Amino acid sequence: MKNARHSKILELIEQHPIDKQEQLLSHLRESGFDVTQATVSRDIRELGLVKIATGNGGYRYVAASGAGRSAHSPSRFETIFRESVLRVDYAGHIVMVKCYTGMANAACEVFDAMVWNGVVGTLSGDDTFIVLMREEKTAAQLCEELAKYIPH
Repeated sequence: MKNARHSKILELIEQHPIDKQEQLLSHLRESGFDVTQATVSRDIRELGLVKIATGNGGYRYVAASGAGRSAHSPSRFETIFRESVLRVDYAGHIVMVKCYTGMANAACEVFDAMVWNGVVGTLSGDDTFIVLMREEKTAAQLCEELAKYIPH
């Protein structure tokens, strides 16, 4: 049942611009799946779905990997980062990454999947994620590197 549900979720997000768990829940129920919001939330996490910005100012769920590409490829990082992040700055050992509302989790997920020098860990909210660095020097370097991916 879980595999069938996961397949249906992937089909639904490809066919419909779903941006909320409630919408996905509704589509699944219409498709004959008796699921709860907690199940949908767990399925989203297990499938590695992320929200990306659409061309019209909205968002939609997409699979983290598709068509044989690596889920954590540099081009995926660049695409999601460019579409999600507004600015970066740092103070001491902490790098702050300001994102569009609802996009920080996706940007943080692709950030975490990459290898960065001096990163201790990350913490993500709705529109901001922070990166804890070992040294202030590496925080400044990371800030400079991430700024290259932000459209000006």
